[in-house]
Amino acid sequence: MEEWKFADPPNVAVLSDRSIFERGDWIAYVLHEDDDDDEGGSWQFYSSDTRDWDKRDIMLVGLQEVVQRDGSILALADLPKGWHAWRNSKSSPWQRAKSRPVPSNDNE
Repeated sequence: MEEWKFADPPNVAVLSDRSIFERGDWIAYVLHEDDDDDEGGSWQFYSSDTRDWDKRDIMLVGLQEVVQRDGSILALADLPKGWHAWRNSKSSPWQRAKSRPVPSNDNE
């Protein structure tokens, strides 16, 4: 395996679409959340099958397990917190953008 490039350790827990590990689907969308705590933001990995993006299809895995499934994820090691990345096919290059902030419900 290549040199570890992430600031997070290889065993940090991340969220993954279950189909990536159970059906071998390719990773199409990555989110590096900007968490409020002092530690790094949490990572989320989603397959290309957008029909199954609900919470019951999410599992907790180690970041290293995701990298072992798809080495192209190493290209996202420097993805800033609060950003996301996507690609249109397994062989497409990763595109990046800052994530939109989640609106707060201060009026409630």
